[in-house]
Amino acid sequence: MKITKISPAVKTEGRYNVFVDDKYSFSLDELQLVDLGLKSGQEIDEVQLAEYKSESDFGKNYVRALDLISRRLRSEREIRDYAFRKQWSKENAERVVERLYKYGYLDDAKFARVFVSSRSGRGFSQRRMMAELAKKGIKKEVVDEVINSSKDFSETASLEKLIAKKRAHYNDDRKLVAYLARQGFRYDDIKAALE
Repeated sequence: MKITKISPAVKTEGRYNVFVDDKYSFSLDELQLVDLGLKSGQEIDEVQLAEYKSESDFGKNYVRALDLISRRLRSEREIRDYAFRKQWSKENAERVVERLYKYGYLDDAKFARVFVSSRSGRGFSQRRMMAELAKKGIKKEVVDEVINSSKDFSETASLEKLIAKKRAHYNDDRKLVAYLARQGFRYDDIKAALE
């Protein structure tokens, strides 16, 4: 088998289509192309072709993960869940996660700090934040440390703000108490704030 042509991809800037025996075979980004040292006229075998295709998949997966993170920070579990839904190979998923950590794009502690900061003062209880962070795969020790060290978060202030916002919607204090309890606030704190 021979690489017969390497040409810029039409739809994706920065990627190059590689043709083997005059048929499209796979695409690589510029860095991958240089790192692998591919050039037209190069002879390859089946094993090399499979490796290049795997490298091509890794490159596409990594770019998709970066795209996700560019929209908002993600936890490691969110990236792994995305990889599972998109049916990435286990090896590629591991490599993507490893590279994201290497370049600082993935950091569960930073994710938890931003999460807590963005929800502070918006009526979130500590219990609710802990539950949501646990769903996103953040370890309990990290969550405890972030919530306890957060200067932005005050459960009392969150509770008072939520009461001020919702009080007009509830003509019965029992219903308001039940709503606040469902939001994760403790009964004693709710009673104290209502008084």
